[in-house]
Amino acid sequence: MKRPFAARAVLSALLGVGLAAGAAAQPAPPPSAQDSDPARLGWMVGSPPPPDKIIRRDDGSSYRFPQLRWTFSNVRQLSPTTNVSRGLLPSSPLPRAERNDLDAVGFVPIGRTDPMTWGQAFDANYTDGVIVLHKGRVVYERYAGVFKPTGQHIAQSVTKSFFGTLAAALVAEGKIDENAKVAQYVPELKDSGFGDATVRNVMDMRMGLKFSEAYADPKAEIWSYARAGNILPRPPGYEGPRSFYEYLRTVQKTGEHGGAFSYQTINSDVLGWIVRRVTGQSVGEVLSERIWSRMGMEQDAYFSVDSVGTEFAGGGLNTGLRDLARFGEMRARRLRRHGHPWPGHLRRSEGRDGDRALCVPPDRGQRGHRPDLAAGLPRAGPTPAGPPAIGVTRSCAGSGARLGWGPRRRRHP
Repeated sequence: MKRPFAARAVLSALLGVGLAAGAAAQPAPPPSAQDSDPARLGWMVGSPPPPDKIIRRDDGSSYRFPQLRWTFSNVRQLSPTTNVSRGLLPSSPLPRAERNDLDAVGFVPIGRTDPMTWGQAFDANYTDGVIVLHKGRVVYERYAGVFKPTGQHIAQSVTKSFFGTLAAALVAEGKIDENAKVAQYVPELKDSGFGDATVRNVMDMRMGLKFSEAYADPKAEIWSYARAGNILPRPPGYEGPRSFYEYLRTVQKTGEHGGAFSYQTINSDVLGWIVRRVTGQSVGEVLSERIWSRMGMEQDAYFSVDSVGTEFAGGGLNTGLRDLARFGEMRARRLRRHGHPWPGHLRRSEGRDGDRALCVPPDRGQRGHRPDLAAGLPRAGPTPAGPPAIGVTRSCAGSGARLGWGPRRRRHP
């Protein structure tokens, strides 16, 4: 039925007012990478800094944009941490063959139609640092803000890659039974949603748990988890869990385990708990002993920890950019040679055919074998006796790492 002209006019006017009001209510665009540069803004400079330049964890300013661009390169200045030692041996050099043509490489971002160059992407993503390796050589390295080659930046969910690697190694060594129930290793989780899941379910994140990681939703469980683990400040009168492990005991089941993949950070912390129980060490000590001190890293790393000193295995690792590249290079070399990142020792734990062991036998460690040599990286000196180290062999195509944070990204803390 056709509306009378007057009615259509009124409707059009109301729609016009509504659209105008909606446009007026749109938030202002966030400051650019240059305008939010923490060095340019002078955050935390001075003795003491001016009141309007102070960033605090307890008032939540450390996780507000643009202050968080300073925070993510200075986590240990505001929060408790534990160290991940690189040991006392020399670092493995990363040969350099820098190129000046990468910034001009063009591409069309997903969801857009206009092209962008690699150089433009650096600021568009509010990047703090990026490094690119090709055939084992550094071809591109760039830093911004307060992040420096000698500094450490929070790696967020890249942390999970290290603990997936460590857990797979322990499965391959027979120290973890991937088919065992989680409660076998962590009885405290018997009555939680994890209790009847297998370790393999947790490793694959194929879990039916009541836990949302929708970062745009302020009521998502990920934020409650961050407050329990002391990553975010707790509101006045807070009476919830006060550590990562206390929170994990409260997680409930909403479906069957072993189904579809569902990305949930809490799985990595359960895996870290299992690693702790099996090894009798903290996850930071295990990471140091098996990877960080064995790969010729050039800096110590460190972990954010909760109020009882438990490392955040789901996202609390802070590292130098070049050391992330070393780990990526190790994985890329194996991928290039064999079409997968896992040597046989670990691939057998994934139920596939194997070829060569990833974990260096202890007797080779006692004879000074270094995984950086196995990976084809330059020699950095002998390695003392210890548990199996992780290494790979032969050539690779390339690897890299990027660290940064922008206002349009909502990831876990």
